[in-house]
Amino acid sequence: MDAGKPPLYRKGVDSPSPALGLAEGLEALGRLLRGRRFVALTGAGLSTESGIPDYRGPTTRHLPRRPIQHREFVERPEARRRYWARSTIGFPRFAEAEPNPGHHALARLEHAGLLAGVITQNVDRLHHRAGSRHVIELHGSLAEVVCLGCGAREARLALQERLLERNPWCRRRVAELRPDGDVALDDEDVRGFVVVPCDRCGGDLMPDVVFFGGSVPRDRVEAAYALVEGAEALLVLGTSLAVYSGLRFPRRAKERGLPVALVNLGETRGDPLCDLRVEARTGEILPALADALIGA
Repeated sequence: MDAGKPPLYRKGVDSPSPALGLAEGLEALGRLLRGRRFVALTGAGLSTESGIPDYRGPTTRHLPRRPIQHREFVERPEARRRYWARSTIGFPRFAEAEPNPGHHALARLEHAGLLAGVITQNVDRLHHRAGSRHVIELHGSLAEVVCLGCGAREARLALQERLLERNPWCRRRVAELRPDGDVALDDEDVRGFVVVPCDRCGGDLMPDVVFFGGSVPRDRVEAAYALVEGAEALLVLGTSLAVYSGLRFPRRAKERGLPVALVNLGETRGDPLCDLRVEARTGEILPALADALIGA
């Protein structure tokens, strides 16, 4: 760390710092990040304000959930049919989601040279649409699908048209969006759904995402580690860090002696690693933070 950098906002010795509210948190974030080039690690809590629900937010963590498992999808045709039936109905609403002020604030910070890049656990491409340029999609993106047979790729929008041609009843169905960009359907609807194959080899198609139980590609992890290690601070946004996939980066930051700040609604698994915790909505605090660091 450069000698001229401001002192760290230190956490307690034996327990996480108490979470600060919006006003105090904004001031503390400004002190911690000013003069430092930092990296953002983002999770589902950043996109809830764009209308995409999460699994572990304040209003959803108590709900029963059964996200699709990687092995189940790959090995069981009925699991693929269930996924594509639910996704075909949910995808239009998912694809229509727009970046919110939090996404736009991160893009501003990057363009100003203060944010080195974004590591996101989200699969919605909202960072790109907001104008962020250096984004590592840890879990991939729903914007593309890949063939499990030949490896061919296809845009999800193009696949949507093929799915609707074979399942026109899906055009008329409306249901509440779920975190995976799909909806809940009863077994009868799922059984009647026709799955379309890869148009190159006839193989099975899979969204280009890392499902639960799957592994993030090693080169993607190493690129994210390199981004963290080349920065001077880590800002964690809208994630409970409940899975190791995201938790590894605050751990790596602390190993390197970097300050870690976290903004989230509710406690997280990474709280003991943080120098600063703020209880606030990302879409509310990030625009104010960008104004403070860049100048309104």
